[in-house]
Amino acid sequence: MIPIRNKRKTLEVTVEEMRNFALIYTEKYAPSKQQLKTYLLKKYLKLSVPSVKKQDVNRLIDLVLSDLEKSKFINDKFYSESKARSMIQRGSSINKIRNYLLGKGIEDTFIKDTVEKIKDQNSDQDFFSAIKLCKKKRIGPARTDDNRPLFYKKDISLLARNGFDFETSKKVMDLDKDEYSKMIGLL
Repeated sequence: MIPIRNKRKTLEVTVEEMRNFALIYTEKYAPSKQQLKTYLLKKYLKLSVPSVKKQDVNRLIDLVLSDLEKSKFINDKFYSESKARSMIQRGSSINKIRNYLLGKGIEDTFIKDTVEKIKDQNSDQDFFSAIKLCKKKRIGPARTDDNRPLFYKKDISLLARNGFDFETSKKVMDLDKDEYSKMIGLL
């Protein structure tokens, strides 16, 4: 027997359904507040429930998000700190981390706190991140000595595209093999 779908949904059913979608998505992806809001909005615009207006859906989404924040299922401060930590381990610059978090819809106060915490832990974080990137991409001091002058501009531009400033890039590119080996040993 095929179940008959009730075309008219009450707002309470819609809120409960929305909360379930949000919990499933949060469990699977650990999103920021803005990512979850975008997901739910797209989900309900796709469903296009005839009895519920788009303005009501937006209010309901805000209601569900505030409820999830109170119960600590989503936390933008924790999200920004954990993403920043993982990006530092991969060798990302502070500028790249800041831009990534802005793109995810994290509030400026959380981003500033995260960046300050990174700088407090290590004053020259960009330098060490640039060294990690050189090791990962085999550029700059990780290249053989005869190829380094040929690829200097290419390597500097790769560091610039990853958010490192010119002074940091130049400082890393001017390292000789012995200093580079010592730095890699410290990381």
